[in-house]
Amino acid sequence: MTVTNLLIVLILCALVGAFTGLVLGDVVGDLYLGIIAGLLATVVAAAARNLKIPQLAVIYSALAIEHLISVRVIIYSVVASIIAGAAAVGVASETDLKSSIIIGSLGGLFAGLLMTMLIIVSEKRNGEGRAP
Repeated sequence: MTVTNLLIVLILCALVGAFTGLVLGDVVGDLYLGIIAGLLATVVAAAARNLKIPQLAVIYSALAIEHLISVRVIIYSVVASIIAGAAAVGVASETDLKSSIIIGSLGGLFAGLLMTMLIIVSEKRNGEGRAP
């Protein structure tokens, strides 16, 4: 997986988390908001990566996306996103940033970071990322 693909996953996760924080900010508490933002960010990033949308065919060919994320990595990422959401609430409370958009954005970003680390490790384990 190239660096461009990883950056797109991170940006998409942060945007989904921020949108989740915007929508659910006044409805749920901070901890639940961070966890929900992380979960939604992980699911949306995995779906955007694995589902081939015909309207985005140009982007797929430009980024050379040929490998799908395995189901095992997606399941591990969903479990890790729960911890990422809790970490986002902890970081936001330590820095006195109590905005729901920031909590959601951090939850999505941390979930995306954990997801990209799991993707890199699974590719290295399968032998796809080794140097010749």
